[in-house]
Amino acid sequence: MARGPLRLVFYSGGQERRNALLHRELVGLCRRQRGLRMTYLPFCSADAPTYFARFRRRYRAHGATRFACVAADDPAVSGDPGVERTLLDSDVVYMAGGNTFYFLHHLRRAGLLPLLRRFARSGGVLAGLSAGALLLSPSIELAGYPAFDRDPNDVGLRDLRALNLVPFEFFPHYGGSRRVRDALLEYSARTSRAVYACRDGGGLVVDGDRLVVHGPVELFDRGQRRRIGL
Repeated sequence: MARGPLRLVFYSGGQERRNALLHRELVGLCRRQRGLRMTYLPFCSADAPTYFARFRRRYRAHGATRFACVAADDPAVSGDPGVERTLLDSDVVYMAGGNTFYFLHHLRRAGLLPLLRRFARSGGVLAGLSAGALLLSPSIELAGYPAFDRDPNDVGLRDLRALNLVPFEFFPHYGGSRRVRDALLEYSARTSRAVYACRDGGGLVVDGDRLVVHGPVELFDRGQRRRIGL
């Protein structure tokens, strides 16, 4: 796989019709638009077959024909050379939503984080939905913030460093309430990284140096807020 620019897709959540725009952008990032090979990474193996079936139906309509599912919390995944081949031979690797702490904990234990970085930095298209999107950023700290709307950290994860493929952070399922807005303003005032807060049905696309915003997104940066996207 030749080295190329980073190609990333951040999905906020939901399966609204507006997400079809992101689906098309994702396929458009691939070197080929038909016969795509897609690998699905659920946040856990429980109920993965059901969500994987939905995933196949959704992207088969966009030209994908070959699908694989890799659950990081499956003990058989760790150290399996077949998993490495599956990931690196994919056109798209898609990390699903769920509990972000649990997801990162098992990706790290299974040794998949270096493989995902290698895949992305070698020109593969790496996509994330909700928790999966947070994992593309430097840290998953926002999975535990604000305190009134956070993922439970039942695995006791302390190292919150993620894939660090972009210099910003991502906040999915943004409803625009004053309470959440004020919390993000406070958060952005004490960090050097900008935060993109996105409503369901929209997201972000990174194609090398180009950033494309889908749907209404609010940018929080150094304690300031501004609306971007439509």
